[in-house]
Amino acid sequence: MLGTTILLAIREIRRHLLRSFLTILGIVIGVAAVVTMVTLGNGTTAAVQKSIASLGSNILQIRPGQGFGRGGGGPMPPDFKPEDVQAIKDQIGGVLAVAPQAQSTGTVVHNAANWSTTINGTTADYFVAQQWELSSGRIFTGAEEQAGKTVCVIGNTIVTNLFRGENPVGQRFRVKDLSCEVIGVLVPRGQGGFGNDQDDVVIMPIKAVQRRFTGNRDIRAIMVAVDAGYETSAVQASISQLLRERRKLGDKPDDFNIFDTKQIADTLSGTTQMLTSIVAAVAGISLLVGGIGIMNIMLVSVTERTREIGIRLAIGAVAREVLLQFLVEAVALSCLGGLIGLLLALAATLAIAPAMQIPFLFDVKINLIAFAFSALIGVVFGFFPARRAASLNPIDALRHE
Repeated sequence: MLGTTILLAIREIRRHLLRSFLTILGIVIGVAAVVTMVTLGNGTTAAVQKSIASLGSNILQIRPGQGFGRGGGGPMPPDFKPEDVQAIKDQIGGVLAVAPQAQSTGTVVHNAANWSTTINGTTADYFVAQQWELSSGRIFTGAEEQAGKTVCVIGNTIVTNLFRGENPVGQRFRVKDLSCEVIGVLVPRGQGGFGNDQDDVVIMPIKAVQRRFTGNRDIRAIMVAVDAGYETSAVQASISQLLRERRKLGDKPDDFNIFDTKQIADTLSGTTQMLTSIVAAVAGISLLVGGIGIMNIMLVSVTERTREIGIRLAIGAVAREVLLQFLVEAVALSCLGGLIGLLLALAATLAIAPAMQIPFLFDVKINLIAFAFSALIGVVFGFFPARRAASLNPIDALRHE
């Protein structure tokens, strides 16, 4: 019985292919839009989490100013001093590593190759805080830090663009006008931190950068790695209080900011997921529109096939069989629309995700939910036309012109 009904439904769909396609167009668009938006949203969330994770886990970033920049309007807040870094090490509990940073940019040259890059002056604690290992060589020693030796650890991008297949460890190259010896190469990390190339960096002892490039002892940023057994919020509050005292702020607002990478990741991920849900909900309205389209076309089909229904009822078909036939047609149409929508969504996400530079994350759950919802729409919006067909009077139906 059910098999025969399904065959009849498929025959009716094939008989009016163009009308069937136009009927399911709303379902196709709705399913494709919902699945595409959710898949891209998941990829964007994963990309954001990866970017934040590249800054390190349980990391506090301390910078002068009241935002990502130095703020606007008033005078520029002062940079930090080496004594501030030492005070955090000595007076704050739960701190694994404190890495001061002084940055510059410039051109690095080796033989006939040159490359513009970031020059990051820091201490050995930087590698501990970032949990960044070396693929070869070593990091600089405490004695090299104190003496401000011109040694450096370089990223994979520098190796690729300057040394071109050579082993850089032990070789010298020019950083601006300074000759520097390569003592280590970092393990590649790739893109991160909102699209920047993490491997495009030259890391030197901070005193070398301060003496040779920045010309002062100021520290532009401090990276603090927090022990996993401590609450980062408590450590952050302690550091904030310490810096306020050292910078003699009194009743003034903070002239520095402390960013917790975990809080930033949670906030950005939550925002991305919320926006994805809103967009998916808006796209889901297309599914309801598609359901209404199915109901309208099925009502037209009932009117067109009134004599056929009358004949079936007259030769012994019962009302539930007629109802089942039209209901199966509606469900078959909506399921077909859902399947086409899933295929379109797969093609769209495979094309768009690389263009947006986000990972393609196939979510089985959202695909199954979208397909099941399209089938449910067929049941809900197909029931009324099917019930109307089943309730026709055989005599009146046979008289219908």
